[in-house]
Amino acid sequence: MKGTMFRALSVLIAGAAAATTLAQQAAPLVGSLDAGVYTSPTGAFKMEMPVRPELGGAIHDTDNAVIFRDNFGTLVTVAAFKQDASQRWELSTRGIRDYVIYFFRNFVLEDFKHFFPKAQLESAGFSADYMEGALFTYILLPGGSMFASQDPFGTAGDPPVAKRGNLTFVRNGYTFVISTELSERVTEGTRYHKTTEEENQILRERLVGIVKKIQFAKPAQPPAPAPTQTP
Repeated sequence: MKGTMFRALSVLIAGAAAATTLAQQAAPLVGSLDAGVYTSPTGAFKMEMPVRPELGGAIHDTDNAVIFRDNFGTLVTVAAFKQDASQRWELSTRGIRDYVIYFFRNFVLEDFKHFFPKAQLESAGFSADYMEGALFTYILLPGGSMFASQDPFGTAGDPPVAKRGNLTFVRNGYTFVISTELSERVTEGTRYHKTTEEENQILRERLVGIVKKIQFAKPAQPPAPAPTQTP
């Protein structure tokens, strides 16, 4: 599973670079898009596009992850990984809180560090009441912004430090990871003065807003028992 997970998270984490590569290849969608609603190829979810084509909005996907981006500060990625037997076992033995922490630490954070070696987890919090248990995490990524070239106030020197909010939860046999960049942190340059707490609140609200656009597939129903035969 690690190899499959890594390939899918490469899209989730690389974000802009992966989307640019896909755009250059003119890759067709793996999922489907109808009247502004994207449906994942696995059928795990469908969602209203969080970007508008007339504002430069674009969409790129793989079997497990989709990227939405535009030219005005939006980068949203949604990944849904079907749990295999080992992941179902991890969930059943760890419980939801320890499972989402384990999943984020071993898959998501490690792959962030693969692409951005100086990536660091700034803060994290588990919400027992949201999505039946969800982990919010906030990561700093030196050189990891897709909006760095759009900073009109930037100066030469070290690349800006991007900040991503991430949300990890389980729904209907899939582990979901949603990620979005706080683009203002880069594009506003020296005019930007949000505190860490304000940043986290903004990212949390945006992640929750993304989830509100998602329609999850209904869980599979067990087959009905065969009728008993009376003698």
